[in-house]
Amino acid sequence: MKRRKVYIISGEASGDLHGSNLMKEMLAIEPNIDFRYWGGDLMQKQGGTLVKHIKALAFMGFVEVLLNLRTILKNISFCKKDIEAFQPDMLVLIDYPGFNLRIAEWAKSKGIHVAYYISPTIWAWKENRVYTIKKSVDQMFVILPFEAPFYQKFDYEAMYVGHPLLDAIDDFKKTDKASTFRERNQLGERPIIALLPGSRKQEISKKLPIMLEAIKDQSEYQIIIAGAPSIDADFYKKFIDPDMHIVYQQTYDLLANATAALVTSGTATLETALFQVPQVVCYKGSEISYQIAKRLIHVKYISLVNLILDREVVKELIQHECRVENLKKELAYILPNGSKRALIMEEYQHLIEILGNKGASKKVAIALLKTSTSS
Repeated sequence: MKRRKVYIISGEASGDLHGSNLMKEMLAIEPNIDFRYWGGDLMQKQGGTLVKHIKALAFMGFVEVLLNLRTILKNISFCKKDIEAFQPDMLVLIDYPGFNLRIAEWAKSKGIHVAYYISPTIWAWKENRVYTIKKSVDQMFVILPFEAPFYQKFDYEAMYVGHPLLDAIDDFKKTDKASTFRERNQLGERPIIALLPGSRKQEISKKLPIMLEAIKDQSEYQIIIAGAPSIDADFYKKFIDPDMHIVYQQTYDLLANATAALVTSGTATLETALFQVPQVVCYKGSEISYQIAKRLIHVKYISLVNLILDREVVKELIQHECRVENLKKELAYILPNGSKRALIMEEYQHLIEILGNKGASKKVAIALLKTSTSS
């Protein structure tokens, strides 16, 4: 049997997670696949050939993208040549829209089957990208319940598969790793406040100092930082006390043991909610990037929790509101005996009900392999 050739592009830590689970499910159905991909350590564990690591790809914000435009354009040019040399049966794009939509247009013009797993947030901004998607993407798999109806408005069929985090967290819970987290990291019995300051140096530099200042009087708690896989511990040492713990590749273990969390916007807000940890969401970027985003992005909320529930369940402290005094106040509300804690926990149950069934990665794997067989 001819080996299938699948080229995958993810550009961030969350894409690496979802890409690795997709690869695992595809291999479970059809072991005879050659993967070539842009991703991270998790995808690399599934085998195949890693072309570029996500730590060289993550540029955040309008200004930061402009400053790194030459590198980004070089990567796009290199990627096209690499895909042509590989001659894949299909191209699978995972989120990372600024890069991936350009590749999608080019790949479609070359007759390559293009699938997109985890839609760009075109419902929030750059809605006109839907026309690029209609022309360039053969299969769109969406993970948020309101995304398929959004695409239907433009006469484009997207397949809602549920959120892959449900599977990732369920798989983690089956391992019972969380029970040994304290022992593995030589932690005491004091309750834990988790800090999830992001996966990119720019956002960590902006938010981690504010988080640390806000929790410095919480002596009855242990403060544990979830380190980004692509960032060395030396980077964090500029901000933290020598005795403060950073854990790598243990974010789920940390959340399973946390009493509360301060979380940067993004996938981590949903992960925290699915572990039923009350949280305060923080966002602070460069002022220019923020002012541009404020004028272009048309959503009421920045956290996935609030977007899915369509109401403010977790507090969002954005840009100028992301200050030490505000963070201190909101943290007090979500700690044990805090006035918002019980309500947040109740709303998390509604969130889980809305997200529905598990099995997103498997559904996508089946659909992709069926397409590959029939084409």
